[in-house]
Parts: sequence; C-alpha cells; structure tokens
Amino acid sequence: MPQFPLLVATTLVSITLFGWLLVLGRSLLIPFVIALLAWYLIVALAEAIRTLPLGRLRLPRFVAVPAALAVIFVVFSMAVDIVAANLTELARDAPVYQARLDQILQSGSVWVGLADPVQMRDLVPDNALNRALSAGANAITQIAGSASLVFIYVLFLLLEQSTFDRKMARLFSSRERMEIAFLMRERITGALRHYLGIKTAVSVLTGALTAGLLTLLDLPYAALFGFIAFALNFIPTIGSLIAVIFPSLLALVHFETLTPFLVISLGLGTIQFLIGNLLEPRLMGNSLNLSGLVIMLSLSFWGAVWGITGMLLCVPLTVMVLLICAQFPASRPVAVLLSADGEVGAPMVASRPPPPAPPV
Repeated sequence: MPQFPLLVATTLVSITLFGWLLVLGRSLLIPFVIALLAWYLIVALAEAIRTLPLGRLRLPRFVAVPAALAVIFVVFSMAVDIVAANLTELARDAPVYQARLDQILQSGSVWVGLADPVQMRDLVPDNALNRALSAGANAITQIAGSASLVFIYVLFLLLEQSTFDRKMARLFSSRERMEIAFLMRERITGALRHYLGIKTAVSVLTGALTAGLLTLLDLPYAALFGFIAFALNFIPTIGSLIAVIFPSLLALVHFETLTPFLVISLGLGTIQFLIGNLLEPRLMGNSLNLSGLVIMLSLSFWGAVWGITGMLLCVPLTVMVLLICAQFPASRPVAVLLSADGEVGAPMVASRPPPPAPPV
C-alpha cells in the first residue's frame, strides 16, 4: 500500500517532465515529427508509383522515391504560393469588408431597435482583421522557411532508411525482443500509413469540393478556403466547424443578400457532414480505435504544447501512444482507457520455432 502514493507521485512527475520537455524542445521536435510523417507519405506514395501498370516492368525504388518526393514538393510549393497570394489580397481588401460589416451591424441595430447602433470597432479593435490577415501571411512565410529544415530531415531519412533495420536489430541482444520490436514498428507504421493515406485523400476531396462550391457561387478566395478546408480537416471536430464559418462570414459581407450566405453555409455544412460522418468512417473503419473524448483531450493537450501543429498531429501522435502502451503490461491500462471499446489486442509475441516431434 505505501508504494501506491509513490507510484502516483512518480507518474505525475514523469508526465510533467515529459510535457515540459515537449514545450522546451518544440523548435527541434516539431520539424522532425513533421519530417517523419512526410517520410511516411513519401514512402507510401513511392510504393503506389511502383504499382503503376507498366506492362511487365516495375519501376525501381531509386526512381519511385525521387518521383514521389518531386510530386509532394511541387504540390507543397504551389499550395504555399496560392495561399500567400490569396492572404495578401484578402488583407488588402479587408477595409472594404470591414466597412460592409459596419453597414450590416448598423442595419441589425436599427432592426432590433437599439438606440446606439453597434459598430465594428465596438466588437473588434481597429485594423484587427487587417493585422490578423497580415499575421497569417507572415505565418505562411515562416512555415515555408521552416520547410527547408523539414526537407533536409526528410532527405536524410530517405538516404538512411536502408540501414534502419540493421541498426534496430543491433539494439537488442535477445532475438525475441528484436522480433517484438519489429512487429511493433510494423503495426505503428501500418496504422499511420492507413490513417495518413485515407485522411489525406479525404481532405483533398473536402478542399476540392469546398473550392468548387465557392467558385460556382462567385465567392472570392475560393482556392484559399479550399486549402484551409483541406488543412483543417486534419483537426478533429473543430476543424470542420472553422472551415464552414470562415467562408460563410465572408459571404455575409461580400454579397448584398442573405441567399448566398445561406447556400454556402448549408452547402459547406453538407460537404463536411457527408465526408466526415459517412465517407471517412467507412474508409477508416475501426483502425484508429480512439475514444472521442480522448481525441478531444489530445487535441487540447497537443494544441497547448505545440500550437496549431500539435492540433494537426494530435491523432497520429495519440495512436502511436496507444499502440506502444498496449504492448507492455504496466502501461496496458493506459491503452485501454485511450481506446474506443477497450479492446487493444493481445501483446505481440515473437514467432517461436515449432517444438521437436516426440520420439517414435
């Protein structure tokens, strides 16, 4: 019994120290974690490129990997250029939309019967929207700058991935532990590739449908809002809400009537509902096995530790924690609490040779 308070105190101190180290080393850890996920995507895309139908030929790995890297680099560069250009244009037009919002607030005040009409500066400080948009453009520029460090990490991971198995095997003196470590790595790798592959495809579809609907209704910055919908789709729950609210608010101040605002709100809400509640669960299945409450708690935790990057990465990071905790008896209760149904599977065991046949 006296050991229980000591165990609780040790656990709390360890968690606190772990969180402090995450905050302290965020400038080093965030680019490396992003590089790891990008490496997973590149390897998965390279395997998909190798399976392209080319008759009896099959592209070698040393051709497929650079091709996958080039595809991702080109797509990322185009996305950064489009977003930065749209943010700059939106920051330039912000005073016009702010004046339009003042008109809407004054009309609403008159309709409600307020003696003192509400104005934009009563709700938001002067030029706050302009400063926020400029800060967003600066953030995109900073992300593009840190992308060079991520790119270097990814290059080294690709160059050294052929030695990972040999290094990992040398870490263990026991063959049984080595096999368990490889099995754990394969399970984590498979779960992450499955999640990232499906989530990326679903997010691309969400962004494309969002941009298409906004373009059809002649709302400016459709490409920007499409990219925002793509990125926010990686943030559970609140990402979908934000992806609907932003373009709906712009439609409210851009158009003279409420009809486009209602159409955009309902249209984007329908897109998010159909993809997030019908298509994605069917494709994802029960591979994540994360509790909804745990997802929201992990969203808050990683958001507090690593900001918007932590919110984007909260699901794959929590999946890794669940799979690792499920392997060890001491941490298995943690995995059970993190899971959706309490079923985390049996711990992995190394394959054993069959016992010798009994003598005849």
